[in-house]
Amino acid sequence: MKVYAVPEAGAPAEAMDFPTPELTGKEVLVRITNTGVCHSDAHTQEGFISIGGGKTMPLTAKFPAVFGHEIVGTVAAVGPDSSLTPGDEKFIVFPWIGCGECQACQENAENLCPRGRALSIALPGGFAEEVWVPDEKYLIPLGDLDASWGATLACSGVTSFSAVNKLLPAGDEDVIAVIGTGGVGLMGVAFLKELGHKKILAIDVADENLETAKKMGATHTFNSTSTDNPSKAIQELVGGRIFGAVDFVNNGATASLALSLLQKGGKLVSVGLFGGSHEYGTAPLALQAQTIQGSFVGSLPELQQLVEIAKTSDLPALPITEQELGADNLNAALDALREGRSRGRIVLVND
Repeated sequence: MKVYAVPEAGAPAEAMDFPTPELTGKEVLVRITNTGVCHSDAHTQEGFISIGGGKTMPLTAKFPAVFGHEIVGTVAAVGPDSSLTPGDEKFIVFPWIGCGECQACQENAENLCPRGRALSIALPGGFAEEVWVPDEKYLIPLGDLDASWGATLACSGVTSFSAVNKLLPAGDEDVIAVIGTGGVGLMGVAFLKELGHKKILAIDVADENLETAKKMGATHTFNSTSTDNPSKAIQELVGGRIFGAVDFVNNGATASLALSLLQKGGKLVSVGLFGGSHEYGTAPLALQAQTIQGSFVGSLPELQQLVEIAKTSDLPALPITEQELGADNLNAALDALREGRSRGRIVLVND
């Protein structure tokens, strides 16, 4: 089967042929129609992320690596024990697959598995004509959802959904900040609104992103480059310190800003992988009873819940640009993400 693989860390993607697997048990071969391009694909292509102080942390992938984990497609073939049949019905593929044996997997939190087998990292992903999925349970019917938008739910959608839920429920007067309103952050804004939260502050460095965030439900917006003291200006804007923040950038500057805004008992949810470090006083953290919690993508039950919300509500979709699946378009999309030129989400379509 044709794939668009990165032969080694730092190299561009190129067309390759991988053997088509023979299916056993409940395995499924999905013929891909839509695959979103995620910033973590760009990080994994580089092979590392910054962790501050000039240090890096390696991101392990099996090269040649087929990235892409926001996948929609049809069933092309199934194993002998599968209840599915090949056909035209489209499915969203849950990519954050675990070992199936550890405690996290037994608790339906495969995204937290220490021996994860995620598509696009440990297993070949969705920048291909077909993808092997180890069990039919990872396929969620797309229904009437737009296929390109539905694909984004598997990563940017469930990542933002899981992250904002770590701050809910909150009171009507509690301000929750969304830091970084790219594709994932915009979905975070939309989910906060859909889940009934009243005061949503969007923070970004691009006015264009902030305008989109306002359309998707932000009640306050702030460009953090507009002043030398953004913390003070934000508190003046919203009337004081804030209940919580979700940092979809998560570098040293954004983490510092988020913690400077938190009220006593406030919580910071760290999501992004832009890298860096932040120094904080340990005693003030205790005295203020604040929480810093990491959030990594989401679980299969969370994605299933999210898809049902998307099917039954008027949830706004983030801006999507469709392009034909191919090595040139994939490499251009990854470069755009690295250089900060991407708005919303680029989805590669395989006709």
